[in-house]
Amino acid sequence: MTDSRLTVTELEEFLQNPPLGFSVIALGSGYRVHSDPEESLVLIDEFESCGGRIVFQKSLGRTVKVENLWQYTSFRKSLLSRRIYVLVSACCCAQSRRDLKHYVVSLQGSDPFIKWQLEKGLDWTISSVAGESYRVEIDLSEALESWGAKHIRIETEEAMGDRPVWRDASFTLKYYSDALFDFPHWFGFSKRKFNLRLTQGGSG
Repeated sequence: MTDSRLTVTELEEFLQNPPLGFSVIALGSGYRVHSDPEESLVLIDEFESCGGRIVFQKSLGRTVKVENLWQYTSFRKSLLSRRIYVLVSACCCAQSRRDLKHYVVSLQGSDPFIKWQLEKGLDWTISSVAGESYRVEIDLSEALESWGAKHIRIETEEAMGDRPVWRDASFTLKYYSDALFDFPHWFGFSKRKFNLRLTQGGSG
């Protein structure tokens, strides 16, 4: 299921029919997924599924750690110019911890509206933190909720037609400096978060 800005693919479908630029090798213990880091920015951790362990080669992981301006600039450039891939899960209701399905979500970082939000959020983070080190979470939940309202419906015996509750729908950038007295970071005052939307009004 696709959109010009957002693509949502069930994990099983992704592994069976990988998109352009990806290839999947089936192993006895699971799957190994290859991609071109010049074209795609994969932010997916290794994880265990019912089909075995799934490893995305060249993935930076859900939490990206940078330690200097060069690393930050490099990651920011990739974020704003490539298609971003994140693994999320959808549950039938807020009280349930049982993941019904996993999805690979991709977002076009170079899309003008998405790029503007990313630049604005990253710049706001840097200007708002008091210390040298910080962490910022980029949340896709709002974008997925508006997308899901149009494209997806989860039906179970317990809940018919409930809108899905998205989990793990974010990725995080951590910037670590070598400052000796980075008290705001030590005490947790340098944590930030911003949301991404699909449209200006927040509807899909």
